Order: sequence, then C-alpha cells, then structure tokens
Amino acid sequence: MKKPAGNTRQTAAPAKALAAKSPLPETTEGFPWPSSHEIKKESNPFTDRDWRMLAYAWSGMAVRIAIIFTLMFSVYQFLANQEQKRVEQTMSLVELWENKDYQQAQRALKDRLTALNAKYDNLLSANPSPTEEQVFRQRIGIEAMTAAGGDMPLADFSENFDRIVYFLNRLSFCVDGDLCSRKVTDAYFRDYAVSFWSYFAGYVDKQRKAGSPAFASAIETYVRNAPPADEVK
Repeated sequence: MKKPAGNTRQTAAPAKALAAKSPLPETTEGFPWPSSHEIKKESNPFTDRDWRMLAYAWSGMAVRIAIIFTLMFSVYQFLANQEQKRVEQTMSLVELWENKDYQQAQRALKDRLTALNAKYDNLLSANPSPTEEQVFRQRIGIEAMTAAGGDMPLADFSENFDRIVYFLNRLSFCVDGDLCSRKVTDAYFRDYAVSFWSYFAGYVDKQRKAGSPAFASAIETYVRNAPPADEVK
C-alpha cells in the first residue's frame, strides 16, 4: 500500500531546515601534524673536525676583521686629513699675521698701550685685584682711542686698530666654523686676543651702544670660549 505523497514532502522539509541550521563540527585535519623528530642543532664550524669547514670558518672571520679594520682606518684617515686641512688654514693666518702691515699695526697698539700704562702706573696699587686691573685696562683702552691717547695721529692709529679687529674677527670665524685648528690657533693667538680684549672691551661696548651692536662680537666669542683645562695643560 502506497503512502500519501504529501506526507513525504512535509517530513523532508523540516529535516533540511534542521541540517541548514546545524553548525559544522570543528576539525584540525587541515593543519599539518607537528614533526615527532627533534630539530637538529646547527654545528659550530669552528669546532668541526672537517678541515675544509674550519678553513671556511676562519677565512670568513678574517674577511670580516679585514673589512672592519679597513673601515676604521678610512675613518681615521678622513679625520686626519680634515685636521691637516685645518692646520694648513691656521698656518696661512699665521703667515698673514706676520705680514708687514699687520706687524706695523701690532707695534702701533703696543707702543700706545705701553705709553699709557707708564703714564697712569701710579693709579694702580701694587697688588691690584682682578676687578681693579680690569677697570684700569679698559680705561686705558678707551683713552687710546682718543686724540690724546698717544703721539700717533688718531686717524692713523684707528686704521691700525681696525686692521687688528678685522684679523681677530677673521680668526674667530675660522675657528668657530671648524675651518682652523683650535689647538694651533690658541697656541699662536689666544694670549694676544685675550690681552687685546682686556684693554678694548670697554671701547667695544661704547661702539655697540653707539649703533654697532655686532662690533667685534666674533672676538668676544673667541676670547670667552676658553679651551678645556686638559687642552691647556
């Protein structure tokens, strides 16, 4: 006896719906199984018994050491060449300083300051303090830039003074720009620059207040930037 067709379709429909809603079971069959063998450690070529591996290892090490040494030597040679260029630039300034015009300018300043020091020597105590000596020198420097400051006409003396200022400014720019060797420059010029500034700092200050704010600023920078104590020794 045949079953009604309608009942078969009604029973199949809920079964399909139930199958669609049921999630698929999780499985790990798609992932590779981990190997049951232990990972083999790499051998050390420096302890290998095969002489070919030893030769390969030590030759590679020698190449690496040679490369590092070459790089270090290249850096050292570059720095040495740079310092040599700075020394050469400094020596060119030394030659310029020994030029006839600059020698004349140095003598003019020295003679004028020596005469003023002798003139006002009685105004300074036997053991002056650093402050007293500083004030005394600056007053002499200010008077040196006047017509009554010496036998040489002020116009001629000012020309020599400007030549010294130009040179010391140029010297300071060279050192500050790392174009000159500071060590060689200090050996030749620091004492003179410091002495010059001790006399004419007051006059420079007056010139700045009169409308030249950057007057001799490079000289002041060089004088105030003293070298480290270990370099002085």
